[in-house]
Amino acid sequence: MAKKQFAVIGMGRFGSSIAKELTGMGYEVLAIDSDEDRIQELSEAVTHAVVADSTDEEAMRALGIRNFDVAVVAIGTDIQASILSTLILKDLGVATIVAKAQTELHGKVLSKIGADQVIHPERDMGLRVAHHLVSPNILDYIELSEDYSIVDLKAPAQMVGRSLKQLDVRAKYRCNVMAIKTGSNMNIAPYADDIIREGDTLVIVGKNSDLSQLEQAYSEG
Repeated sequence: MAKKQFAVIGMGRFGSSIAKELTGMGYEVLAIDSDEDRIQELSEAVTHAVVADSTDEEAMRALGIRNFDVAVVAIGTDIQASILSTLILKDLGVATIVAKAQTELHGKVLSKIGADQVIHPERDMGLRVAHHLVSPNILDYIELSEDYSIVDLKAPAQMVGRSLKQLDVRAKYRCNVMAIKTGSNMNIAPYADDIIREGDTLVIVGKNSDLSQLEQAYSEG
């Protein structure tokens, strides 16, 4: 199965952190910004980096933007450019559009014009967003250090009805299931025979590279 391709528009701190993180996870990323200096800075850190005006429909069509699985509109303070870019992406047929909102009202407008997901940067770090884009089952992502992190993974369909022993996350992905959340109950240090139920959340710790493999394995869940 081909890996998802991402286009990230707006290379401010938020957009560049998403673009770099997705690239680091092994995904093809097209970084777009109208500022040549920003694109120059990122050219070595992402798959492709181009100077383009995302409010120019012809420019976006020429880039083949509709062929990308996900487009992230991470434009900074220019709300008009953010809205227009989202409209153009929708018109061009991009499958999934994720847009950054400056305010609650801006977010409502983005949703109305076709954004599939609206992100409020004061609540969502670029790092968490990148992991959620890869696997919608990732509910939270906390970096413990440069090499290790904890993820909250909503149990995908492939896990439901199976025990931790059957899933064997430790052997397959070198990650440890620290806890299982069932509703408001938290099962700390679960047993190997504990069964995963629909709606459960698994709290998993591991090396970032191993967690990425696990995320990708369950990204279609």
